[in-house]
Order: sequence, then structure tokens, then C-alpha cells
Amino acid sequence: MKILLKKDVRKVGKAGDVVEVSDGYGANFIIPQGLGVLYTKEAVKVREKELLAIAQEKAKRTAEAQAIAKKLEDIVFRFEAPVGNRGAMIGTISIKELKKALREKLNVSVDKEDFPEHNIVNAFGMSHVKVELYKGVYGIMNVLVEPKASAKK
Repeated sequence: MKILLKKDVRKVGKAGDVVEVSDGYGANFIIPQGLGVLYTKEAVKVREKELLAIAQEKAKRTAEAQAIAKKLEDIVFRFEAPVGNRGAMIGTISIKELKKALREKLNVSVDKEDFPEHNIVNAFGMSHVKVELYKGVYGIMNVLVEPKASAKK
């Protein structure tokens, strides 16, 4: 039985492959589990349409991420941090705070893993933090940390 795989099947093939499997395996496992369909010309056309839709969606998301990366160049994210005895910054600006700032200013949601260099912002002044906005599309966050005005009198 010829099967057009929709998903990767271990020891059988990858999504999009046309494979030959036993009738029982194809009819009782692969097709009912939604891992593949019977190979026909119509099935190939449907699969090509699905792949085209996936490619268009990827192109759209990539373009959106590039536009956001361009906007990021012009934005400065400002934070305040306490000053230590020697004039150094106490603590760090965490990835959690950077994620929150991105969500508030640009309505962009990212994960901790989207900060590939795991930069820790732990000094006053301007820092540049790399963030992955979509697969292979990176933006640079300009982070300015200023000393917090002390409450002492």
C-alpha cells in the first residue's frame, strides 16, 4: 500500500514522503492516527496546497518579525536600578523585565529562550540585548539603565 505521510513516522519516513507499507499497517495504524493518507493524485494536490499555505504563513510571520526588528532599533527601553556604595548597580535587569517591556511597548510576546545570548544587564548606561522575534529573525533591544533616585534625606 502506498501512503503519503503527513507527519514523520519513526522507521518509516518523513512528512511528505511517499512510502510503501503493508496493507494492515497502513489501514490500521497510519491512516487512522492521521499520520498519512492513501497515495492518490488528489492527496498529492491537497498536500501541495497545505505546503503552500504553510510557506505563505511563514513568509508573513517573517515579514512581521522584520518590521518589529526595525521598530526596535528606534526604541530605548528605560529602567531604573538602585546604586551601591561604590556607585555600581545593585542587581540586574532580568529577562522577565525585558519580556514585560517588549509586551507593553510593542505587544510582542517572547519566551526566555528567545534571548540567545542570555545577556545580563548589570551595569548603568546603554546595553544592547539580542532577541529572536521569529525563526532566524533577530532584533536588538536598546536598554538604558539609570540610577534610581535615592529616598534618603
